[in-house]
Amino acid sequence: MFEAGKGVSVECMARRNDDFSDDDEPELPEGFDFEELKKLLGNLPGFDPSMLSEGGVLHLDENTIKQFMGAMNSVVNQQTGGVSWNLARDRATQVARASQKSTNQGDLDAMEGAFRVAALWLDEATVFSEVPNPPKLLTREQWVNATLEVWTDLAHPVAEGISAIIANTFQSEDSEEVAEFINSTKKIIDNVGGAIYAMQFGEVVGQLSKEVLSGGDVGIPLFGSKEDAIQAALIPQNLAEFGKGLDIDEEQIRLYLAIRELAHARLFRQARWLNLHVISAVREISKGNQIDLEFFEGFAEDPSRFDPEELKQAITSGKMLKPKSEAQLAALARLESTLALIEGWVEVVTETAASRLPSAAAIAETVRRRRAAGGPAESTFATIAGLELRPRRVREAADLWRKITNALGIEKRDALWDHPDLVPSSEDIDDPTGLIARLQDPDPEPDEVDLAIEELLNDENGDSRPTE
Repeated sequence: MFEAGKGVSVECMARRNDDFSDDDEPELPEGFDFEELKKLLGNLPGFDPSMLSEGGVLHLDENTIKQFMGAMNSVVNQQTGGVSWNLARDRATQVARASQKSTNQGDLDAMEGAFRVAALWLDEATVFSEVPNPPKLLTREQWVNATLEVWTDLAHPVAEGISAIIANTFQSEDSEEVAEFINSTKKIIDNVGGAIYAMQFGEVVGQLSKEVLSGGDVGIPLFGSKEDAIQAALIPQNLAEFGKGLDIDEEQIRLYLAIRELAHARLFRQARWLNLHVISAVREISKGNQIDLEFFEGFAEDPSRFDPEELKQAITSGKMLKPKSEAQLAALARLESTLALIEGWVEVVTETAASRLPSAAAIAETVRRRRAAGGPAESTFATIAGLELRPRRVREAADLWRKITNALGIEKRDALWDHPDLVPSSEDIDDPTGLIARLQDPDPEPDEVDLAIEELLNDENGDSRPTE
């Protein structure tokens, strides 16, 4: 049932070193004139020549240029587009690995037992069956490798737009000499914007690996869109840090979080449409994002004003994106309602399954406060897809599921996930009474409007002429 210490099987973007090795001595291109480069850069409008001098922020010497060319060589040779996803992966795994600690075998065995008990208790709380794939325990680095394929898929529209504009910013000079130099190094410059975004992207995903507790912790399926990719997973190191200072028995924390994760995985396996529905919604909203050119105008007019830290903050916060369209806002509202319904259902099912735990209510409240406080997950969505996802309605959605459970029972409640048309709407979250009434009496007595419509249809289909 359980495989400890193994990452989820996904296709990872392995780094290729066919064209470049760290041991190679970087060489400047044939005919490269170092002094001419300094002259061209120094002549850019608004550019401060002191930046190129020794001690300047852009101090250049021949050795520095060689190191830069060597570092960029692998990016240039591997990239067909503007974003170096290999660079993003390297940065994400580097951040995750830097703070990673091994988990002792005793804790791994305890988690195995928690998963087994959680599966038995869940059988009493939902009609959804177990996920065939055994749950996994992942290190932070393994979590990055297992989920990066989904993150990059969601990030692609924003990433390409940002990298292209950054590249165009540095290509805005139209003098003949500068244009000639730009054209001769276009492949490198095109990738500079992508490299900047990729580094920030990797940083954010790497930081998230230090905070996330499980596969379903961020609200969307992260292990791929195929049915066989549905997977329950926990990060033991992060679970241990989550429990610090709670004054709650570790065994209870492990059991509660194992129940939550298994419930999330069961839901996505049973509602086969839900995985693709959520991912497609995030992707569609992301594709509609547009880059705010005004953010880059100052850099184009005066390159000396370029501030990497300001760019980093803009990427992280989504500041460089234009306000969302009405269509995007409507789609975002629907997505947030869906995510609230998912999280609310998981909360109610976990509440039922964990009722035997003395500290279940205290752990649940800690999870709610952690969710309400926001954190790396929100930063990740803002960075990769320009989404400001907030769990605004989880409490209301959970209350809806509780009322449905009390009125109709577990089986009818879970049957609402059989098709997207059956899932409660945002209006149902606002008014659970109306939904429950309809579910309790699916064939109500026809009202005056129904009778009038029926009479009209009968007149149209029948022969209403008087007989002789």
